[in-house]
Amino acid sequence: MERETDVQARRDQMYGELDLGSLTLFSGSFINYGYWGDLDPGRDITLDERTASQAELYRRVVTALEPAPGARLLELGSGLGVGAALVARELGVAVTGLDRSPAQLERAAAANAAALASPDIGLSFAEGSVTAVPFPDGDFDGVYAVEMLQHVDDLAATAREARRVLAPGGRFAAATFFAPDGSGPGPVADLIETVASGVDVVRPVGDFAADLAAAGFADVTVTSIGEHVWRQFDRWIAQTEFRDSWGRNWLRCHERGWIDYYLVSAR
Repeated sequence: MERETDVQARRDQMYGELDLGSLTLFSGSFINYGYWGDLDPGRDITLDERTASQAELYRRVVTALEPAPGARLLELGSGLGVGAALVARELGVAVTGLDRSPAQLERAAAANAAALASPDIGLSFAEGSVTAVPFPDGDFDGVYAVEMLQHVDDLAATAREARRVLAPGGRFAAATFFAPDGSGPGPVADLIETVASGVDVVRPVGDFAADLAAAGFADVTVTSIGEHVWRQFDRWIAQTEFRDSWGRNWLRCHERGWIDYYLVSAR
């Protein structure tokens, strides 16, 4: 059996020396599949539209927190930090981005130098694990994650840590891909390279909802947003040098009911 440390080393390499965010699958220093509106199927997707889809996914997630101006938010797995900066800038909140990768934190500092230096934008970054968050109890009004929970082996621990660092009345929200409840495992690992390698873990979404409830969250809500993700993301892949890669299998897995994309929120 492969050790968890070997799998985590692959994840660290992906976001470290391999610099996933530099691939043409992504743009604008975001690293997510995007939340897409309706686009004309008769033309190519523009780079600006690709970047806008990724920014919109952030907006959808953070809106579920209902943050007041000046609220203190924590992003789990903040990557290159442009999403955290967008949230801080547009909503007038203070955002701390937490990431385990020193390389990503270094890139985030460079990419967001102006925002970090601005007295009008509440933005900071910290190194640490989402299963052992390096902040005191009740330190944040909201905790969110955008397409990173698939890299976490112990989601129950992440749920407990999110609950711990939230102030009374605080909210949690996250978006990523899970298996629909009752769908069965399907041959996802045969079709998706990162699932086969263990870099991505696909669990039933209900399991994570149960983790949140067990951690003390209430009003756990699970919403499928796959109709706004998979088809347009597949169109984008088809425009890149990855058009003949295993990445096209995400849509196939979704169409067969083995994978969907969800927004999960709780308080």
